[in-house]
Amino acid sequence: MSTAIFFASSTGNSEEIANKIATNLGEIEVFDLAGTKVDKINDYDKIILGGSTWGDGELNDDWEDAWGDFCKLDLSNKTIALFGLGDQESYSDEFCSAIGIIYEHISQTNAKIIGFTSTDGYYHDGSKAQIEDKFVGLIIDEDNQSDLTEERIKNWVNEIKEEIL
Repeated sequence: MSTAIFFASSTGNSEEIANKIATNLGEIEVFDLAGTKVDKINDYDKIILGGSTWGDGELNDDWEDAWGDFCKLDLSNKTIALFGLGDQESYSDEFCSAIGIIYEHISQTNAKIIGFTSTDGYYHDGSKAQIEDKFVGLIIDEDNQSDLTEERIKNWVNEIKEEIL
């Protein structure tokens, strides 16, 4: 079974987080959707998908560009984990909603989704990435809680390691 990370990054933060996750998992392959065709996901059984939220809770441009092709992929029998970046102070009502959009699509396939995390320690009003008291993946706020990023990545990677590698 092979594992890779696919991300989209407008400012470089998502790329930095993707690389930190890869390092914590043991140097797995990392692909930027800006320069990688989304069907490359077909080459892997286990994938981590990530990116940041833009506008009013939307996918960033690179995810948006890949979205139509992504939705055509056969994700059945894949194990998928998600990570998202957002700003819970400036965009409190749509905090990290982009991975909620991705999750919504994936949840309609036969993929196994792992890596849910607690909402404890976050201060926001709403998110498409939240189901009750859990987020659908690793949530990072580099704008307001960058001091917690390393610990959050480490804890999340330890949670998913057995199922994603």
